[in-house]
Amino acid sequence: MKALLGVWIATLAVAAGWIAWDALSGKRPTIGGPYALHDHNGRAVTDATFRGKPTLIYFGFTYCPDVCPTSLLLAATALEKLGPGTESKVNVLFITVDPERDTPQLLKEYVTNFGATFLGLTGSTADVASAARAFRVYFQKVPGRDGGPYLMDHSSILYVLDRNGRFVTHFTHEAKAEAIAQAVGRLL
Repeated sequence: MKALLGVWIATLAVAAGWIAWDALSGKRPTIGGPYALHDHNGRAVTDATFRGKPTLIYFGFTYCPDVCPTSLLLAATALEKLGPGTESKVNVLFITVDPERDTPQLLKEYVTNFGATFLGLTGSTADVASAARAFRVYFQKVPGRDGGPYLMDHSSILYVLDRNGRFVTHFTHEAKAEAIAQAVGRLL
């Protein structure tokens, strides 16, 4: 357990360092970019598909025992705090880092537990890796213990994008729903 915690801390430190390096060097952090995937209904989507509304994006996997459901619940709670009907004014995307197991049907069942308008996205291993690179997401398959199923080690960041698909800010699974709601509310 301590080793897993160490990996999480190192992952978050690397991601924060990467963003800070760009900021200190005078560059605007380049987070996000083009991607081409499929939603949980089988429809081909790209980053352009979701323009016109603020977007929350989280990379994770449906077998995740902790940070993924926590982060999606935070997103749902933040939207609830913004009032009725807000969920239809914001895209909430869950991009799997485990396309091997996360079928469109499994993604649909998973994400709709958090919100009726949430979308699960998947694609080929290469397409998912490309999307993850665009958002500077770390992920890696970790063998299961004692013959158990494998897990996916991954960074835990909820990205907030504006109506044009540009990165605005991010939150970890330890954020408060109120802070996420304020960030999204400014974009509505």
